[in-house]
Parts: sequence; C-alpha cells; structure tokens
Amino acid sequence: MLSLALRPPSNRPLSVLTIGSHPDDIEIGAGGLLLGLAESDLRAHYVVLTGTAERQQEARNAAHSFMPAADLTIELFELPEGRLPAMWGSVKEILEDVARSCTPDIVIGPSSRDAHQDHRAIGEIVPTVFRDHLYLAYEIPKWDGDVSRPSMYVPLPVPVMQRKVELLHKCFPSQRTRDWWDDEVFLGLARLRGMECRARYAEAFTCTKSVIAPAAFTRGKVDENELLRTSRHRWSPAKRAGASRSGKAVSRPLAASSYASQYFSARANQLR
Repeated sequence: MLSLALRPPSNRPLSVLTIGSHPDDIEIGAGGLLLGLAESDLRAHYVVLTGTAERQQEARNAAHSFMPAADLTIELFELPEGRLPAMWGSVKEILEDVARSCTPDIVIGPSSRDAHQDHRAIGEIVPTVFRDHLYLAYEIPKWDGDVSRPSMYVPLPVPVMQRKVELLHKCFPSQRTRDWWDDEVFLGLARLRGMECRARYAEAFTCTKSVIAPAAFTRGKVDENELLRTSRHRWSPAKRAGASRSGKAVSRPLAASSYASQYFSARANQLR
C-alpha cells in the first residue's frame, strides 16, 4: 500500500494538538505516533480535561517523556471524570479557548464512536471546534469491547512499541493495579492493527476527512502560499485542478529514528 508521509511545513515546525479526557488516554491511543513526531522539530499543545493532582502530575511527566524535545504547552483541567456529557458547555468552552491559542496542523483526540462517555463527548465536540483540521481519532482498549474499523494506520517498529509500553508503565504508576493495564493488552491491540497494515505493530486512527495533493504541489510547481490560501476555503476544482479529495486516509512509516533504523512519518495533507 502506498505510504503517505507527514512532513512539517517548510518554514516552521509541525504543530500538533493532543486532547485527552483523562491522563493516559493520549499515550495509550497515540503514544507511538507522538514518539515518532517528536523525532523532528515539533510544537505540541497537550490538553487533558479531567484528573486529580496525582494523575495530572502523571500526565505532565508523560507529555515530557513522549515528546522530550518538543516546544510543549500543557493545559490540565479538573472537570469531573465520568460526567463530561453533562459538562458539554464547559468542554466546548475549554476547547474553543484552546483553538484561540494555537493553530495546529494535526489534532489528535478520542473518537466519537468510543463507548466511554467522556471520550465520546470530546470526540463529538472536537470537529465542531476544529472544523478545518486533520483530526486523527485514536482508540483505547476497554472492557466495553468497542474496537472498531479504523481508516488510518501508523506502523510502529518493534523498538518504538517497546518504548511506548515502557513509558506507559513508568509515567502512570497509579494504573498498574488495574486488571487491564498490562503488556499483553497494549501489545495485543498493536499487533492486531499491525497485522491489518502488514506491519509488526501499529496504532490505528479514524480520520473522517483528509485532502491529498498531487506531487506537483510538493515539488514547488504550484506556489505554496497560493495553495495555502486556496486550501483555507471550501474545495474548488477550478482553483486546484487535478487535486483529489478523500474521506479517509491510510498512512505507513517512512523516516528513520533513534529507536530503529526504520521509523515512521505518516503523511496526510489536511483541509486548513
């Protein structure tokens, strides 16, 4: 399958917004992706909406551990866990404030199809706030059995997956006694997703909208500023002849990293 590589803009670092209902959501769902993105210049905005003081400290440690060299902004909130649907207005206000403070290239957050009410509420609100962004919705294993059919995969080399599991245990000691918190759960889901994209391990995401640009755009045959201006408006075939549009995207790893000779970068051009 053709791999689509996620590369930073030519004039600045890649900007990523990560959103979690609870401490550990982001790392369980997208820890491998973050480890890979952090291998290049990265500007990251890290937001978690619930958590006690202990859990919030775990989240801070995890953000720095998974993205050690990133230009990192951390925002932690204390909304009541398990009650986010009833706090709909507060959740949307927080995310709207975040949207006013950053302009991410990619938004990473929970899925609107998640069985957990807190995850689902955020997954439903994010697209109403970040309307013109590439939104990658991660999955989190749980006893509810809500594993779905993803539309995008990020293959992870074995050392990267091992590092992800190692950091999960290190950064979230409060969760170690939970019966679902173990290597077999994390590696098992990653192995299943890896099998689905012909890799050893992978993380999977749902992406409901993405834009794919012809190679001519990336080779400079089309003025980059003009492309940016036109892409901020709704699709116009007359303005961008030959470009194609897709409702879902699939990514594979390409770049090298310090953790393995073959690492990844997942590319998907988004409607901005």
